[in-house]
Amino acid sequence: MAVGVFDSGLGGLTVFDAVTKRLPDVPFVYFADSAHAPYGVRTADDIFNLTCAAVERLWDEGCDLVILACNTASAAALKRMQETWLPKDKRVLGVFVPMIEALTERKWGDNSPPREVEVKHVALFATPATVASRAFQRELAYRAIGVDVEAQPCGGVVDAIEAGDEILAEALVKSHVEALKRRMPLPEAAILGCTHYPIMEETFQEALGAHVKVYSQANLVAASLEDYLKRHPEMIGPGADPKFLTTGDPSTVSNHATRFMRRKVTFEKA
Repeated sequence: MAVGVFDSGLGGLTVFDAVTKRLPDVPFVYFADSAHAPYGVRTADDIFNLTCAAVERLWDEGCDLVILACNTASAAALKRMQETWLPKDKRVLGVFVPMIEALTERKWGDNSPPREVEVKHVALFATPATVASRAFQRELAYRAIGVDVEAQPCGGVVDAIEAGDEILAEALVKSHVEALKRRMPLPEAAILGCTHYPIMEETFQEALGAHVKVYSQANLVAASLEDYLKRHPEMIGPGADPKFLTTGDPSTVSNHATRFMRRKVTFEKA
């Protein structure tokens, strides 16, 4: 298989759906670490160890390139993986890069000094672990100055989405938006910093107001991956049909995934 897509649960299926539509000739393997989800309440060491184990499992499937379609893993584990753990013949990419490229309107390879960008007030909605890592703010600071980021840890939202409880998820999203707006009344842009959150994008937009530009990751990641594979065609390996793996109960995860994606999705035991 050519490309692995990893998430702690089902949220990364929003990315999987976008990349398969944009790159229909590239085979993908999706890995959900459902037995250990959610990652957003775990320690950085836990997240690092679990993410490494998942990536190694995807290597076993022939995926030399793996996308961490999980903001928590991208925030808490990716930099450490790339600096201390990753073999030279493998690549692991996160989901922050395309988001920051879109927000700052500059490519990742642009190493010019940070400069002012149009947006000055940004709301970040993410898991507690992603917020605690401050990874988004750190990467943004390398590229932009004068941007005020207010981060809201959205406890409970991932659990509600994974359980298929849209009513609870909607109520939690509205509550988290209200909490953020008490600290930043007039955000100009909002980052949905978890791949589960596109499922609730309309609720976020409604709660924030039509004047706020909401950045959701799936399509940005798909476009970035297409560009990456054009520049690194050697990362596309042999493969056939897509494959879905989980550390959880395949039947239960398949049922949740089918409801999540509104189409049949069948998981195998990892």
